[in-house]
Amino acid sequence: MSWFESLVLGLVQGLTEFLPISSSAHLRLTAAFAGWQDPGAAFTAITQIGTEAAVLIYFRKDIARIISTWFRSLFNKALRSEQDAKMGWLVIVGSIPIGVLGITLKDLIEGPFRDLRLTATTLIVMGIVLGIADRLAARDEEGGRHRAMRERKTLKELGVKDGLIFGLCQAMALVPGVSRSGATISGGLLMGFTREAAARYSFLLAIPAVLASGGMELKKLGEGPVSWGPTIFATVIAFVVGYVVIAWFMKFISSKSFMPFVVYRILLGIALFVLIAMGVLSPHAAASAG
Repeated sequence: MSWFESLVLGLVQGLTEFLPISSSAHLRLTAAFAGWQDPGAAFTAITQIGTEAAVLIYFRKDIARIISTWFRSLFNKALRSEQDAKMGWLVIVGSIPIGVLGITLKDLIEGPFRDLRLTATTLIVMGIVLGIADRLAARDEEGGRHRAMRERKTLKELGVKDGLIFGLCQAMALVPGVSRSGATISGGLLMGFTREAAARYSFLLAIPAVLASGGMELKKLGEGPVSWGPTIFATVIAFVVGYVVIAWFMKFISSKSFMPFVVYRILLGIALFVLIAMGVLSPHAAASAG
């Protein structure tokens, strides 16, 4: 991998990780359209550490408070009813599904799941799911002539069952095209949570999974088309761009609809199917040799 490729892929990772459009799909597609070799699942997992570092800094006060309260609650029963202590356990519980499935489906993640036909399908299907979830949230928030506004749930109402469902939604993102934030936010909206609550828990929930996945993949550097230098460079780029994007996205969702992302996902998925059907793009274009 050249330094230019790592620059472009780092930018793509930073721009797409927090938006509900799938960063893994866009890394895969960028390589395919540019005629580069697929950087592979290992490169994707490691560069996600960069964007996750942006989450750690952006939510640093929340994270520090949650970790501190959760740890102290292990020895102080009085703290176990605190929201931050509960959130610590809920992040742990919600991380179980992706941990189990990530290990179980490892070979599929690095092979068949990277087929562009599957990517196109998940882009469209999850785009429709996000659209439905967003519309239901809008109906609750806006009300109407024949229906009253309905208050949506906040993170204070998040329970173990909710955490597991969020976790299962996050695990779906093991397939390129699903989108970690798209799946978890959609799940949260369908469960009746506010956009802000769904997004905030989605970002917190991703921390253990991304750091663990990236750490496990570090040993693979140098075995495929990527090496230490370009990967670290791409990770730093992803961190800087990702921080800007997450700050923008949290403001965006407070008052805007997800529909622009829904339309983009569906159009991109359709375009992929058309290009593959016309023979312009192979479903295994830029397939990793590693």
